[in-house]
Order: sequence, then C-alpha cells, then structure tokens
Amino acid sequence: MNAVRMNLERLEIPAADVVLEADVAVPRPAGGVVLFAHGSGSGRHSPRNRYVAGELRRAGLGTVLVDLLTPLEEEADAGTAEFRFDVGRLAVRLAALATWLSRHEPTAGLRVGLFGASTGAAAALAAAAARPGLVKAVVSRGGRPDLAAEALTEVRAPTLLIVGERDEAVVELNREALARLPGQTRLEIVPGATHLFEEPGALERVAALAGDWFLGHLPKSPPAGG
Repeated sequence: MNAVRMNLERLEIPAADVVLEADVAVPRPAGGVVLFAHGSGSGRHSPRNRYVAGELRRAGLGTVLVDLLTPLEEEADAGTAEFRFDVGRLAVRLAALATWLSRHEPTAGLRVGLFGASTGAAAALAAAAARPGLVKAVVSRGGRPDLAAEALTEVRAPTLLIVGERDEAVVELNREALARLPGQTRLEIVPGATHLFEEPGALERVAALAGDWFLGHLPKSPPAGG
C-alpha cells in the first residue's frame, strides 16, 4: 500500500483583526478540509480534537487545528474567562479562516467543514450561518448550540450534533437546537458517554460519526451542473 502524501504546515493566519497560529495538514488527494473550533479554555493542542483530526486525515480529509485566541487573549482569559464565551468574536474569526482556506493553495477548491466542541460548536454554527456558500457541513461534539442564539435559524449547512448520553443537560440543549436548525440535521447520542467522551470507545465513535458526515457532505468535486 502506498503511503499517504501529506502537506503539513504550521502557519500564522490573518483572521479579522488578529493573526492566529494553526496546524494545517492536507492529504493528497483530499476529500475536503475540516476547520476545528475548540471549546472553553482549549486550543489546537487539545488531545481530543487532535485525535479526531488524525482520524479524519486517515479518512482522506484535510484538517486545520487553530488557536482562536491570541497568546495575550489566552493569558487574560485564563484569569477572567472573558473571551472563551465570546461566540460572536470567535465566529467572525472562524468565518475569516474559512475564507482564507478557500484561497490558500493546498486547500483552495476543497469544500470546507467545521468541527466544533463545547462552546466552539456555537461559534462554528454562527460562522456557518455567516458563510452559507462556503461552509458545507458542521459537526458539533458535546456542543452548546444554544449559545449561537438567533444564528441557529440561519444555518443551511448539513449539521450533525453528537452528545454523550450521560451529559443530560447538554442532550436537552441539543434536542432544542435540532428543532431550530432549518437544514439537514441529525442528533447522535453516544451511549454511556459523558461531556468529554473519555469513556472507552466514546471518542472513537465521535471520530467515526464525524468522518462519515464530512465524507458524505464534502465531495471532492462539485456535483454535475453545480
């Protein structure tokens, strides 16, 4: 079996009014590219998201793991938590990153998906609402879609909500969001899992569900006549 060719870059990417650090990995060929939006107090080194990203690359998808806060913002946020719940700010940056990916040579021409965890899921949904022509699929892991507020009703991208069975409050929030999302949606509840999906097999299930969803909605080329 031939080894998968991979374009790997560690970049500083302009996004709105800041420059953000990102790890961009794109297999050749790639069936799309997935931009990760991390949860509260997390960043591109999140072991859970890095695991999911690795599985997506094995499935033939590019991944972008990015710190949505600058080092100075992260330092301030550690003491005040003033930035991690600023969904509007994070969504603007995600939307700018998605636009940048559409112009960056290794990812230009690839359809873009967003993978959001916890509060990052709200930012991913708001960014999808802001870039309906660019963002083609969204996956939320243990997400807080309620924090996307009225942007939920503007999301047109096919959206998969994944929640742990034992994360009861978040399950209910996702059920409510499911009723408000106007496009193609699905709720998957992972048996026995809690909010962080630390139970044996739970994160593997998340990665498999996300991979199937993105591969189903991020085709390698536009449909005929599209």
